[in-house]
Amino acid sequence: MAMENDSLVTEFILVGFTDKPELQLPLFFLFLMNYVFTVIGNLSLINLICLNSHLHTPMYFFIFNLSFIDLCHSFILTPEMLMSFVSEKNIISFAGCMAQLFFFCFFVHSECYVLTAMAYDHYMAICNPLLYTVTMSPSVCFLLMFSSYVMGFAGAMVHTGDMVRLPFCDSNIINYYMCDIFPLLQLSCSSTYANELLASTIVCTVVIVSSFIISISYALILSNILHISSDEGWSKAFITCGSHVITVALFYGSGLFAHLKTSSDGSVGQGKFFSVFHTNVVPMLNPLIYSLRNKDVIRALKKTLRRFAN
Repeated sequence: MAMENDSLVTEFILVGFTDKPELQLPLFFLFLMNYVFTVIGNLSLINLICLNSHLHTPMYFFIFNLSFIDLCHSFILTPEMLMSFVSEKNIISFAGCMAQLFFFCFFVHSECYVLTAMAYDHYMAICNPLLYTVTMSPSVCFLLMFSSYVMGFAGAMVHTGDMVRLPFCDSNIINYYMCDIFPLLQLSCSSTYANELLASTIVCTVVIVSSFIISISYALILSNILHISSDEGWSKAFITCGSHVITVALFYGSGLFAHLKTSSDGSVGQGKFFSVFHTNVVPMLNPLIYSLRNKDVIRALKKTLRRFAN
């Protein structure tokens, strides 16, 4: 894809999360710590899954991909955000901005599909345990992940291709901390109605379809749980699904609040807050959610530490 258009703008200036000087340095260290914990947490979980054969199951294959996406997500967004806290002008080239937009859309879309595949995996594990090994074979799991990345790539190509064709004539100041779709559309000197409609249609389709599949999966799981008489069965079902439910709620909840459009200045600040939570905090929390109360992961961690200690 050619990262050029007919606009006069060759670079953008990112305003960042806040323009208050007294908050710049504290926020820099806060988000730097967030970045470090995100990278360490997701890399650790990825390595644990790779190094321990008892974690080579469909569920941990999906968690591996979720951690990989969160790790890449943080590499794309956080360094640029950190720059906005310490530089007088956080300048990003037109090509760099379009590249950031592409990868942001790619990883967000892919994560939606991965979370959807995980919900289907939980449904099969709880509702059809006898067919689980056959249904969730390595080839099926690979196909689900490959499809997630392909659909994420397709969505990102449409968003970015649509943006590249827009002319940007005068203002190049993005009132945001990254190159996102709607902040960029506000800077175009042509009508963006068709672009907004296309972007909203794609996002709504992805969210509605994935949310519908996740909801149906958990409705069937809940129906099955209600027929389980043993406490052990209830416990296993909740342990299997609890982490995923929390992740889905955080990911979709923060994403929804981040993109709610209102006209007041206060709501713009709230939108930035929820967007930062969506793009920075959730990727840091996911490894903790899947590790702290997960006996398999804790056992793998102890085993790995013993291996390196000897």
